[in-house]
Amino acid sequence: MSFRITRRSSLQLAAWGALGAIGGCRNRQVAPCAALSECGAPAGPAEGDIKIAFGSCNQVHYPQPLWESILSLQSDMWIWLGDTIYADTEDMGRMRALYETQARHPEYAKLVQRTRVVGTWDDHDYGVNDGWRAYPKRAESQQAFLDFIGEPTDSARRRQEGLYTSYTLGNGAQSVKVILLDERYHRDEPGPEGDILGAEQWTWLEAQLRESSSSIHLLGSSTQIIPEEHDHEKWANFPKARARLFRLLAATRTRGVIVLSGDRHMAEISRIAMDPLRYPLWEVTSSGLTHCWKQGHGEPNRHRVGPLLTALNFGLVEVDWADGGSVRVSVIDLSGERRLRQRISLSDLTAPT
Repeated sequence: MSFRITRRSSLQLAAWGALGAIGGCRNRQVAPCAALSECGAPAGPAEGDIKIAFGSCNQVHYPQPLWESILSLQSDMWIWLGDTIYADTEDMGRMRALYETQARHPEYAKLVQRTRVVGTWDDHDYGVNDGWRAYPKRAESQQAFLDFIGEPTDSARRRQEGLYTSYTLGNGAQSVKVILLDERYHRDEPGPEGDILGAEQWTWLEAQLRESSSSIHLLGSSTQIIPEEHDHEKWANFPKARARLFRLLAATRTRGVIVLSGDRHMAEISRIAMDPLRYPLWEVTSSGLTHCWKQGHGEPNRHRVGPLLTALNFGLVEVDWADGGSVRVSVIDLSGERRLRQRISLSDLTAPT
């Protein structure tokens, strides 16, 4: 499933309706949105620079002090990258109550009114810690998440198995494609032969990459793809699936791929350059919004660029099309300081001819 998003006038921005009941289309416009059918704030410019904020790991009953900083950036899109709530339950009533609590958070409600909010899940909003395809309430949990995110009731995303989807911000080469993976619904148990995405999602992902005209592709992954050494959840626990992903990126010659990930209750920037990848792959991990892992300072990651951050944080991607184009990725803390940052030229994200 894919959406194209274009900029609307600033007058429309003043016309968002108030936050509706959970299960409705909370990002509804007063005027129809051709890009997103029934639902969605105008989240990306048709021309000009693009700004996307993202984050993960959000306990709804903890203080949520980062929304003011997130709002001040006036980003074109907010991406949930997993653990939007901590449900860990098969009780859908309890899960929906947690989503409703988050939806009614005053500062988050302001974000929903002003910015296009999209997302995917990880294990705790899926419904079970380290969850995989054996979770018996996955179909019901999917509908609860889509209700929270404001997905239209007639969306094809509600009929597929899994939350994977994509959005395009901008037009032609001056556009960013956001590809959100579902790493829970079809996931096997970890192991050398284990899969993460499932056959249908792999086919969908290949089509998303091959048919794209965008210069930048943000691959939203709820778990880390590049890091290999820590003992927690990661793509490296599924070596066959990870190698398949790298081969797919190489075979499709997809330009400008940057991974955005969450899950870890800390933040870092990673980079890997290896066969079969045709150019270095970067990953920005941002976690968490309400809690962090203070003991994580010594965690190994030979692919890490710069320090590891163990403080509340969110991520930001800023695209500048001038002078050949560049992407600036940052991780921002509670004070608004960009604690991690990296500028990447588009020329460095293109396979050699």
